[in-house]
Order: sequence, then structure tokens, then C-alpha cells
Amino acid sequence: MLLTIIVFFLILGLIVLVHELGHFVTARRAGVKVEEFGLGLPPRALGFYKDDNGKWKPVGLKSKEAPKTIWSLNWIPLGGFVKIKGEEGGDANDPDSFGNKSIWQRIWILSAGVSMNIILAAVLLTIGLTIGSPQAIDEDNIPAVARVSDVNIRIMEVLPDSPAATAGIEVADAIVQVDGQVLTKITDFQNYFDSKVGQEVSLQIKRDEAIIETTVIPEILEETERGGMGVALIEIGIVSYPWYLAPAFGVWETLKLVGNIFLGFYLVIKSLLISQELIGEVYGPVGIASLVGDALQLGFLYLIQFTAVLSVIIAVINYLPIPALDGGRVMFLLIEKVRGKSIKPKIETAAHNIGFALLMLLVLVVTFRDISRITNGFLGFWDKISGLL
Repeated sequence: MLLTIIVFFLILGLIVLVHELGHFVTARRAGVKVEEFGLGLPPRALGFYKDDNGKWKPVGLKSKEAPKTIWSLNWIPLGGFVKIKGEEGGDANDPDSFGNKSIWQRIWILSAGVSMNIILAAVLLTIGLTIGSPQAIDEDNIPAVARVSDVNIRIMEVLPDSPAATAGIEVADAIVQVDGQVLTKITDFQNYFDSKVGQEVSLQIKRDEAIIETTVIPEILEETERGGMGVALIEIGIVSYPWYLAPAFGVWETLKLVGNIFLGFYLVIKSLLISQELIGEVYGPVGIASLVGDALQLGFLYLIQFTAVLSVIIAVINYLPIPALDGGRVMFLLIEKVRGKSIKPKIETAAHNIGFALLMLLVLVVTFRDISRITNGFLGFWDKISGLL
């Protein structure tokens, strides 16, 4: 658990730090002063700035201004932040202010964080595809130049109250043998279990580095109307490319990931608007931390891939046209471009504050769902307490 928490904060810190670095670099290149670049979130633990003579000088823990950029280390270990002069609408007449720059320069600065998250994902996927990346194996989606190794059938989902759940089978388990046989195709598994309804089937399963022996009795599943043990299977292999081809495939996989995530958001929003139903799963910080734990169990290659996916998800979310997010700020700048004049600062600030409050409320709701999903939630706990009253 402790290792999972540490790795979770490291991953989140890397993603947020890269994002803020994008804002920092583009702001400086545009001639905008960056008042502070912080590691972690306030309150501040340490702060320094570099004077004109190249000497580092300390600043107070609550100081908001210094002659140069304040470099700070903060107590809350969640990524970092940049404070850009004039970003909130002030100092618009100063040449080194954000508000003094053209609309397209401001959009460039605001978009740089998202761009850096996409670049981070491409770099991570390139590294993964060079040393070997776990992927679903399908003859139609694996190029001829790819090297495929360590192919196995893994458990992707275990239905509750199913024969597999009763037998203690878990997500990410790899099936080594079935009744002493090595089956290599998912259809072979499906057909075999369908033919063994009501009969005991012995399984040899690999979990991490351990080999586990267990038995299941297949039954007719309501979901498929066929015999099975109640699991979803996936054929996984380690796919790698020559180093000189890996970057191209890394970029291509990143672009596909961006497209799939946008499509996923579209389907979720469409379902909410049309049928008022939430399709799929929505994860908050607690849920993401649990997924980090799953990736840790599977190994370093899975952790690289998970970090890349999370970086793209955060990038896409951040560029949605929602006030308080980078996409919302870009939206206001585009409105300003069309109108020929800016929206009143008070109105924009109010919109961002409301947007931020709603996002925090959403985080709280999703976090509650995460806890409920992981621990059977508050309702189960309350039922136990109520029984004592």
C-alpha cells in the first residue's frame, strides 16, 4: 500500500510538473514574467530567486513577489504550479504581462501544458515500444516489423458471484494450463468451458511470479447463455519495435489514444444528455491510485503504459471548454477574438470560480464512488452501524 501511494504521487507529480513546465517555457519565450514556479502545492516550505549576479537569495514563506522568478518547494506533494504575471487580468499595460500579449500568444501559453502532456505520453510510449510494451494481440493490428513475445491469456474482468470469483481468480491472472492442456486462443477457452458445464475443471494460474492451482465448475452464464466460469479474457503479448521505428509508432499510438479518449468523452456526455445514464467507469484520485496498484502488480512495462494513458486523459480533460480549465480560458480568448473586445474581468473570474467549485464537487463525488467501489462504501458501513442502534 505504501509503495502504491508513493508511486501514485510520483506519477501525478511528473504529469503535473511537465504540464506546468510547458506553461513556464512558453510564457518566458513570449516575454511574460513568471512570478513563481513551484514544486508541490502551497503552503510554501522553501523559496529562492536568482538575482542579476547569478546568486540565489531566499524569499519569505508568504512572499508573493521577487525581482525574478521565485523557485519554491511546497508542502503538498501534488505536482506543481506556475504563477504568470497578469494571468488573472491585472497589469495588462506592463510589457511583461500575460494580458499585454496578443490573443494567439496567450492561447499558445495556455495550450502548452496540454501539449507537453501529449509529448510526455509519446515519449513514454516510445520507450515502452522500444523495450517492449504489453498490448492486446490481434493479427490485424500488429505490423509485420513488430516483435511479439511472451503471449498469454489474462483475466481482464471477474464477474461477481461467478465460479471464477468463488475459486479466487483475480484480474490480471494469466491462465497457464486448463486440465493439463495449454490453450492459446480465447475461442479455445470459450469452447472448452462450454463443453464442461457442471464438471470440475482444474486450472494452473500465474499470479505475479507465483503458480497457483485451483478448480472451477463452469455454469451457464446469463450474459452469454453459454457455459463459462464468469471472466473476460484478453490475449496479451509484449510488442517491441526497432529503436529507429519506435518513435513513429509511439506518436501514432499517442494520436490514437487522444482520439479514443475524445470519443469516450463524447459517448459519456451523449449518454448523460439522452438517457441520463452514466456509461463506463469514472475514477477520481482514490480510484486512480488503485489502478496504479494494479499496474504495479503487473510490472514496470504496464506502469509506463498507464502513466502515458493518464497523461493523455489529463490533457484531454484540461482542454475541455470548461471554465477554470485551460480549455475554458482558451474559450474566453476565442470569444474575445470574435467579439473584438474582452469579456469583463469580473464575469470571467466569476465563471472560473464557479467552474472550479463544480469541479471540486465532482472530485468529491467521484472520490466517494471510488471508496464505495473499493471498500463496499459508506452505505455498507452505515448499515453495520445502524444494526447496533
